[in-house]
Amino acid sequence: MTEPREERTTAAVRPYVITRGRAGSSRAELPWETLVMASGSVPPPDLQPEYRRIVDFCQGLLSVAEVAAHLGQPPTVVQVLLADLIDWGHIVARPPVRVVERADMDLLRKVLHGLESKL
Repeated sequence: MTEPREERTTAAVRPYVITRGRAGSSRAELPWETLVMASGSVPPPDLQPEYRRIVDFCQGLLSVAEVAAHLGQPPTVVQVLLADLIDWGHIVARPPVRVVERADMDLLRKVLHGLESKL
């Protein structure tokens, strides 16, 4: 009697193969919340499949973390691939908005009072 075939649960291609052994890129690391989008340029036909999948997923704005989830790859791997695509002009990145230290409480009170007086 033959045993049922066990389904593979790990990726067939290791992450270091996908990135060609690179752990970083030529540009500063992309934070996970960075929004990325396809630039509209047509990628070359010999582009690695993972790159093509990223361009396909990024037809709208997605975060680096979302792209990683769609690909099923660690965010660090996707950061390297995205950096390549940005360098090649196939992806456009929008950096995350900086966190404001602290809002001016006096200004916020004035705005609140102004809104309350209009109601």
